Amino acid sequence: MTPDLSIVIPIRNEAPSLVELHRELSDTLGGCGRSYEIILVDDGSTDESFAIMAELQARDPHLRVIRLRRNFGQTAAFAAGFDHARGRLIVTSDGDLQNDPRDIPRLVETLEGGYDIVCGWRKDRKDPFVSRRVPSMIANGLISRVTGVHLHDYGCSLKVFREQP
Repeated sequence: MTPDLSIVIPIRNEAPSLVELHRELSDTLGGCGRSYEIILVDDGSTDESFAIMAELQARDPHLRVIRLRRNFGQTAAFAAGFDHARGRLIVTSDGDLQNDPRDIPRLVETLEGGYDIVCGWRKDRKDPFVSRRVPSMIANGLISRVTGVHLHDYGCSLKVFREQP
């Protein structure tokens, strides 16, 4: 069966948040009336992340885990997830719950209004201000100026795309 949604999430040393992430995704996706799969990509974790994901996968037929042999970075982890995604729509998110899974249905609904991609916006960031948020604000401004495309947050992982044949 081809799921309607594929949720792709790179994971690197996120053991403390994985059970809660899975619960929140399952609660949200189970209540949205669409078929779905969750693809967690272990990007070379050195903590208990893979063991936790394997245990969750054994109990949840919606969950698939991909394990990369070492840390290749978020972009490569997303690419590996995309290669295995079967859904008509692909949702990307982060593994540390800075993106709220309850926002997924609203982004999907917006996409269904005729768009090919819908991007999230991290409005209440938990990152350190000077080392993470200031560089992000500078990058967002620079990218907007250079491209002429004005988004609030280019770095937000929460996005939904149409699958391309």
